[in-house]
Amino acid sequence: MSKDKSFSNQQSGTTRFELDHDLWRAFISGSQAAFSDLYDRYVDILYAFGMRYSHDTDLIKDCIHDLFIDLHNYRSGLAKDVNVKFYLLKSLRRKIQVANRKSNLLQIDWLVTDESMQVQTFTFSIEDDIITDENQREMLLALSVEINKLPDRQREILYLRFNHDLEYDEIAAMMHISVPTCRTFIYRAIKHLRTKLDVSYLLLLIWV
Repeated sequence: MSKDKSFSNQQSGTTRFELDHDLWRAFISGSQAAFSDLYDRYVDILYAFGMRYSHDTDLIKDCIHDLFIDLHNYRSGLAKDVNVKFYLLKSLRRKIQVANRKSNLLQIDWLVTDESMQVQTFTFSIEDDIITDENQREMLLALSVEINKLPDRQREILYLRFNHDLEYDEIAAMMHISVPTCRTFIYRAIKHLRTKLDVSYLLLLIWV
């Protein structure tokens, strides 16, 4: 079997988590094919994620590039058992924070803290082909409008929880808050949305 053969093509009938796990283990064991597949698998996800925190496309692309360079250079020291998606998202978020801090050093209000790492907007993939029902599109738009009115941290937690399927402990680790605080933010956000929208709108958080 060729060493250049796509690692993903060798896998069938596996879940996303299983494929991520297999890719990751192969990558840290030295497989260049696995590294390439890992990049292809996540580059668009990471770009969309990064654009939630900055509209500077060049900055986001540079951060993603630096992230994968670091992964390649230090892979021998990486843990074998990780939630790959969480690890990549958390690492990129940290790189964006550092990059923003460096780019603002000459400005008066230059300090970039975790508190200032705000999601720019919260929108659903309403243009996806799988959403063909016009009524559902309208519901998604209404839900998105109300979510964008939430405080920044509540909006970010909803984004991480429902757009990226992260667990409470993962979100808490990423945002440097406790798990109970994370749950409280979710509870407050959902409670507020329930005062504005019918419960059927909130179910779309899970289904989309």
